[in-house]
Amino acid sequence: MTGDTTPYWDACRRHELVVQSCAACARRVHPPAAECPSCGAADLAFAPVSGDAVVHTFTIVHRAFVPAFRGREPYVLAWVDLAEGARAFGQVVECPPEQVRIGMPVRVTFDHDDLPQWRPA
Repeated sequence: MTGDTTPYWDACRRHELVVQSCAACARRVHPPAAECPSCGAADLAFAPVSGDAVVHTFTIVHRAFVPAFRGREPYVLAWVDLAEGARAFGQVVECPPEQVRIGMPVRVTFDHDDLPQWRPA
């Protein structure tokens, strides 16, 4: 957690999803950054988003390399396209891995660690 990401993690603890918006070019920026990747401006403000998204791409993990995830396999990690125009990352939950599809509507949910996850909408 850095100064650039603190507002994001604070929102996650409240079970709220926020993304940055660039004041100069209006691009939505996620994950949080110090500068806009499009125009380089540093005036980025956090704002709540709906949490509605569609699966952009995903992978089914059959062998966990992170100790905290061992024993949970298989699980799905996905990039999702938020309705507001940014892309976010996280685990797809409440859905058998073999049923996850590109283009599948999902909605943000939060786990006990306050991490954003995605469940079928």
